[in-house]
Amino acid sequence: MSESAPPAPESGPAAPAPLAVPRTPTGDAGVDARLARLAEADHLPTEGHLGVYEDVHRGLRDALGALDARPEHPAPVPR
Repeated sequence: MSESAPPAPESGPAAPAPLAVPRTPTGDAGVDARLARLAEADHLPTEGHLGVYEDVHRGLRDALGALDARPEHPAPVPR
């Protein structure tokens, strides 16, 4: 009676797999678009992640900096 051996594990790097991290909408279209771009990293090899992360970080930093420039949102007055 012969038993079949389990398949040998594959060698080499695994294929990219989505992390499936949920993203909750912020209500700001620009910020939400930047956060949605993070999903692109799910389909890239690890070497491609840095470019996506840097672009998203730059966009979020710009959006945050733009809040300081808006006259309709004055800075809070210290008490």
